[in-house]
Amino acid sequence: MRTFYPRLFCLVLFLWGASSLSSMAQSKITLSNFTFTPSRLVVGQVISTKKGEPAPKVKLVGDGARHFTLEKDNTLKLKKAPQEKWLDLVLETGTGKEAMRDTFRVVKDEFLKNKVIAHRGAFQNTGVAENSLASLQHAIRLGCTGSEFDVHMSLDSIPFVYHDPKINGIDISLTPAAELAQLKLPNGETLPTLDAYLQAGLAQNNTRLILEIKPRAKNLAHNRALAHKVVEAVRKNKAQGWVDYISFGYEILLKVQELEPSARVANLNGEKTPAQLAKDRMYGLDYNLALIKKNPQWVKEAHDLNLTVNVWTVNNPAMMEWLLDLNADFITTNEPEMLLEKVKKLAGK
Repeated sequence: MRTFYPRLFCLVLFLWGASSLSSMAQSKITLSNFTFTPSRLVVGQVISTKKGEPAPKVKLVGDGARHFTLEKDNTLKLKKAPQEKWLDLVLETGTGKEAMRDTFRVVKDEFLKNKVIAHRGAFQNTGVAENSLASLQHAIRLGCTGSEFDVHMSLDSIPFVYHDPKINGIDISLTPAAELAQLKLPNGETLPTLDAYLQAGLAQNNTRLILEIKPRAKNLAHNRALAHKVVEAVRKNKAQGWVDYISFGYEILLKVQELEPSARVANLNGEKTPAQLAKDRMYGLDYNLALIKKNPQWVKEAHDLNLTVNVWTVNNPAMMEWLLDLNADFITTNEPEMLLEKVKKLAGK
């Protein structure tokens, strides 16, 4: 039987989780980019996490330092193309008791470029639960460029992967993580934490992880706290090179940018024009098919502004072909197998 938590106790736990966010030490540095290729050994620059501030003085430390050079302008470069799929790098700021070390994972960019994003993983034709680790693995095996998944936060501020705000009638945001961890998906898996999901995705470097942060209506404090916890989890798991962020909550996207200035973020809500998104330094737009059908010119406008275009959720074969002809960058679908076949045929023409 489910344990009953009085409303007051739930509120106290939520406020404790939210207040703990402000007390956590935030890293002073991050990278402007987290990938490399054998022909592009310059990774990017070490930058400040505070907008408008220069990065503090940093130095390479630890075993991974032998693979890199760090120039005076904080440009990070590989000395030669490594055999490994990724390398871990430790950067140190400050001295003595004030010294702080941050570890970053720099990944070889072998991510596929076929436009196909599996919606909630590849579940529709595989018999597994959506947003499960199994659906992610199916999307990876299929060779999708990305696998989309959804994240909510428990009462005690632990991010979990699930689409709806409730599972089996249980409100995720009002339930402690220990209780949520006992719940099962239809395929028998336990409800995955974001940490578990990220670790499964980081075992490869072909399929990106398209992380949707699910807002709660009219609850800005919760939404910003969730954004904080999600970015923290991505950073802790050294997953920045794998993850793109999407959300219907614009305040969430702005918070992600504040916490991780180089993050790739795209708006789902459809209320912003490409020009407005570019002004806010978004990575792209990720809009519903019906909206793109009304505004097909947005695809070119977005491209002219160096924004990417993703369209969801497209399961109709004729609409897939229309979007491929329109040169959408990505198409999110419950039918990744069908779309992959269409992309392959188009490439073979």
